[in-house]
Amino acid sequence: MSVVITLYFGRDLLIPIALALLLSFVLSPLVSLAKKARLPRGPAVVLVVLFAFAIIGGIGAVIAGQVNQLAGDLPKYQTTMREKAQSLRVMSGGSRTLERAADLLQNLGEEFEKPKDPPAGPNPSAGRPSNAPLPVEVRQPPPSSLDNLKSILGALLHPMATTGIIIVFVIFILLQREDLRNRLMSLAGASDIQRTTAALDDAAKRLSRLFLTQIVLNAGFGFAIGVGLWALGVPGAGLWGVMAAVLRFVPYIGAVIAAVFPLLLAAAVDPGWTTFVATFVLFAVIEPIVGHLIEPMVYGRSTGLSPVAVVVSATFWTALWGPIGLVLATPLTVCLVVLGRHVESLAFLDTLFGDRPALSAPELFYQRMLAGDPVEAAERADEYLRSRSLSNYYEEVAIRGLLLAQQDAARGALDEPRVARIRNSVGDLVETMADVDDSEPSSLRGANEPEALEAIEESDAGLSGAGDASLLPTLDPDELPPAWREGAPVVCIGGRSPLDAATAEIVAQVVSKHGLPARHLGPSSLGRSKISDLDAGGVRVVCLTYLNPKRAAFMRYAVRRLRQANKDALIILACWSPGSEATDLETMRQESGADAVASSLRDVAEYCIAAVTTPREPMVGTQTATVADCAPAG
Repeated sequence: MSVVITLYFGRDLLIPIALALLLSFVLSPLVSLAKKARLPRGPAVVLVVLFAFAIIGGIGAVIAGQVNQLAGDLPKYQTTMREKAQSLRVMSGGSRTLERAADLLQNLGEEFEKPKDPPAGPNPSAGRPSNAPLPVEVRQPPPSSLDNLKSILGALLHPMATTGIIIVFVIFILLQREDLRNRLMSLAGASDIQRTTAALDDAAKRLSRLFLTQIVLNAGFGFAIGVGLWALGVPGAGLWGVMAAVLRFVPYIGAVIAAVFPLLLAAAVDPGWTTFVATFVLFAVIEPIVGHLIEPMVYGRSTGLSPVAVVVSATFWTALWGPIGLVLATPLTVCLVVLGRHVESLAFLDTLFGDRPALSAPELFYQRMLAGDPVEAAERADEYLRSRSLSNYYEEVAIRGLLLAQQDAARGALDEPRVARIRNSVGDLVETMADVDDSEPSSLRGANEPEALEAIEESDAGLSGAGDASLLPTLDPDELPPAWREGAPVVCIGGRSPLDAATAEIVAQVVSKHGLPARHLGPSSLGRSKISDLDAGGVRVVCLTYLNPKRAAFMRYAVRRLRQANKDALIILACWSPGSEATDLETMRQESGADAVASSLRDVAEYCIAAVTTPREPMVGTQTATVADCAPAG
């Protein structure tokens, strides 16, 4: 509450500081360019600031001229507006509803303006004693020239003082940028100076780029609107173009507000409805083009604010600072969110106002599978697949989500019905993805939903292409060796639990999408009565999948049973375990007796492809195969 009170009563000082802060983010890249031109920092800052305020002053002069001209022309449009009102009455079938409503409002207004009746009684002047006081009425003398001058100067003094304060603050912020950064870092209380410094520098660069790009884009929007209104003959086209550019800083509703007055004037200047309709079409066409086509290409993603945060911040800042608060609401909130993402002690700001999901993509996948909602998971997967491949999605989202489920199951937090629900939901999702190719998206339109964007950022940070099976070739089924065309030569088996079986189904689908027929089986297939099905039944590769394996005895037992059933098959042990090192995988291979160990979908697919393209002798015992040994010929 004390913060709100300070913001309200200190607005005369805080508004110039906020404007100066935002302008410093916009002008910082220009100062950097001037410094690259070997101009000293002080002169560079002064020249850039004076140039910026000269542009702002020119725009203000244009607005003032347009307002004066529009005020002088308004009386000419009264006749047209009366005719429009008459035409609306005729279009409504001669109904007098509008007229009655207007008469009611006029009568109410006259009633409120009516002076209060004097009290009833005799005339107070009649029979008044001679010594009774005379009523006195005090009248102010007409203002002199000096009084008029004082009024004008008083009206100009406040804006001029505010402008001066803003100029001073902008200059000092640009001159002391590094010092202010260090002081902010000290207030944040970060323990890692190097990381915090890099984070704040990155935040400043992102904000500068965002605000500068936003100004250029909104200026282009205002220019297009102004030119269009001028071509349509709407009065004050320059004024409405500037207002459209300024109001577009307010998301969602800014362009709508900017269209109201041009539409009213379009209806006033044209006796017909052609100009009105054309003005409506102008806004209805340009705003979607800028908002849904140009902005995603320029920004790459949204401003980082949730829709609720935008509405709340606009309401909050408008209530505190009036119209200027409405314009500043989004930039100020963006600053807070960016700082929250980079400064640990301010992370709550990102949680409150940011558009990033509260849960990570694997956690959301786990939650949806647990809730039995594969439909929503498939919708989010489609958004993710606009920018990344199917195997990338499986590797970075689905399997990581299953790892979380496996951890909960290992500590007893998941009962058997819930595990079965997750298994069935994953099966439904994999079935939905049956028609999706495992290849890099060719569409220019990438993901634009916050959850998918966040998942892609996490994927790029941790994957770097190492687990992306889409980079591998897809074999032509007609060119496979005869032994690989019959049935399903690749069998993927879940090692122990239903969650392992869900992973095996994912692995089988990825292998199938690279031209090798594959099927998946559950842990029960390793039993004595079913293991014989793998005996020389056209099975060339067997992939055992485990989520977070801890006991080698189970894997060694399964490999031994498989070896007894089909000694010629390549046995791959696919293990997903957080933080596994190459040495751990090699130890796991040696202890289990498998031919190869894979820790990603790419490794599994690469082993299978290499087994087809590189002929090898039948393996027995503990003979091993590696990715290098199974590399495709040529």
